[in-house]
Amino acid sequence: MSVNVLDRPDAADLARRHDDLLRREPKLRQRDIAERLGVSEAELLAAGLGRHVVRLQPQWPSIMAELPTLGTVMALTRNDHCVHEKVGTYKAFSVNGHVGLFLGEAIDLRIFFQCWRFGFAVTETGKDGEKRSLQFFDGQGRAIHKVFLRPESDEAAWRALVARFAGGAVGDVRLEPAPAAPAEQPDDRIDAAGLRAAWDALQDTHDFHGMLRRFGAGRVQALRLGGIGRARRTTVGALRAILERAAGDAMPIMVFVGNPGMIQIHTGPVSRLLATGPWFNVLDPGFNLHLREDAIDTAWIVRKPTVDGDVTSLEMFDAAGGTIATLFGKRKPGMPEDPAWRSAAHALPSVPVAQAAA
Repeated sequence: MSVNVLDRPDAADLARRHDDLLRREPKLRQRDIAERLGVSEAELLAAGLGRHVVRLQPQWPSIMAELPTLGTVMALTRNDHCVHEKVGTYKAFSVNGHVGLFLGEAIDLRIFFQCWRFGFAVTETGKDGEKRSLQFFDGQGRAIHKVFLRPESDEAAWRALVARFAGGAVGDVRLEPAPAAPAEQPDDRIDAAGLRAAWDALQDTHDFHGMLRRFGAGRVQALRLGGIGRARRTTVGALRAILERAAGDAMPIMVFVGNPGMIQIHTGPVSRLLATGPWFNVLDPGFNLHLREDAIDTAWIVRKPTVDGDVTSLEMFDAAGGTIATLFGKRKPGMPEDPAWRSAAHALPSVPVAQAAA
């Protein structure tokens, strides 16, 4: 059953609780505020609460096509356990059906528009002046992607974009029930031999997802069933170890973070690493990563054949089997894998599949 934001709870009660919470904890971020108040981020924005919010028409590819006019901005994509922030410009946009691509050197995105439901232009006023953004959400009100203006951004282009695509009642956010997660088949119902043969015949890393669908296997399940030479489990400390290795050796890497509506990619070096509580962070100019190490349930070193040779990834999953982040060595189609990356990945310790991660 659809739910209207103003009915759960009413706007006045939500505003009161919001203000009380911020008086007690003024540094809380929007996502955390929404969680504490028992509403989604989209509902929180739609209620206003001290922000100037404009509802955007659901013309997602057309809106994305205008983002290059904004100049340098900060792009943010996250899931429950990881936040990926890139500073740069949106360039080279293309779209094929419900899938969009940005292939710029800084902002590199894979966009799955079938998940997009709500978009807002947001102006917040704080001690540092006005902060402007575009924010996009799925049917459950969860953030898919956000675009934050910076001092050097083209504010006039932002205003023109908002004026062109404004439409719809801000408060009329009707949430959809979350889609049921597909039930994973028991291992003995998976054609493991066929899966391994198809795996060995891969020509492109992008074909891996289709292979999983064909055999009805979950991703972590397939890694378990893949066998020696295709996937091996490593420790949950592998993320920190390989980022420290990359920083120490000035080794360029690729960091993929996504959700059902977006994948955002960093390609290049990492330098400034910092652990703060459960979060392990990359805090470089132009690229920030914030990942909760305590959310990593399993981590795997995965080999996928391609026409350019084997490609090695470090893949991290939460307890529900959801992907937190995936790391590769820097590469492009037509190029072999960086031997330094492969060596670093192979040097990570192994954990027997039946043993709990350490």
